[in-house]
Amino acid sequence: MKTVPDQDTYKQMNDADLIDQFHNGNADAFDVLMERWQKPVHRFAYRYFADRDDAAEITQKTFIKAYHNLKTLNQADKFGSWIYRIANNLCIDEMRRNGRRKSTSLENWLDKKEMSTARTPATRLERGELGEIMQKALLTIPDEQRTVVILKEYEGFKFREIADILQEPENTVKSRMYYGLKALRNIFEKWNIEKEALYDGQE
Repeated sequence: MKTVPDQDTYKQMNDADLIDQFHNGNADAFDVLMERWQKPVHRFAYRYFADRDDAAEITQKTFIKAYHNLKTLNQADKFGSWIYRIANNLCIDEMRRNGRRKSTSLENWLDKKEMSTARTPATRLERGELGEIMQKALLTIPDEQRTVVILKEYEGFKFREIADILQEPENTVKSRMYYGLKALRNIFEKWNIEKEALYDGQE
C-alpha cells in the first residue's frame, strides 16, 4: 500500500520532490508548491500592474495554468523560473488585451499632490508616496524593461536566471536593464527624487 506523505513532510520537500509527488497522483503536493510560490508571484504581478486586484487575478491564473501544464516541465528543479515565466506571459497578455497602461501618468499624480516641478526634494514625500511614485514610474517604461527591473531589483534574480525565465540571451536582459534604469533615472532627476529614497519607500 502506497504511503501518502502528510502536510508537514510535504513542506520539507524541495520543489522537484513535490513535483514528483504530484506526478505520482498526490495532488496535495501542488498545494504546497502554490503556498510556497504564491506570495512571490503576487508580488511580481503587483509590481507589474500597481494594482492589487490585477495582481490577484494574475496569481490565480498563473497557478491554474501551472496545474494543467506541470507535466510539460522537463526540469523540475527549475519550477521557480517556470512559474515566473508563466506569470510574466500572463501579464503581457493582459496588457495587450487591454491596450492600455493601468495607471495614470506619474506627472499627473504628482500634480495632484500639488508638488512643484522645480526641485522637489525627496524629504517632502511620505514613505507611502515614495512607493506609489516608484510603482507609477515603473509603468512608464516599456513592458520588457519593467519585467527585468522588477526581477533584478525587487526579486533579486541574477542576469542568467532572468535570461532563463524570459528565455532570452543574457546580453539582451542586461541591455533591457540598462535602458530601463536609464529611463527611471530620467524620471527621478526630472522630479529631483533620489533613487535611494524611492527604494527605501518600498514595502
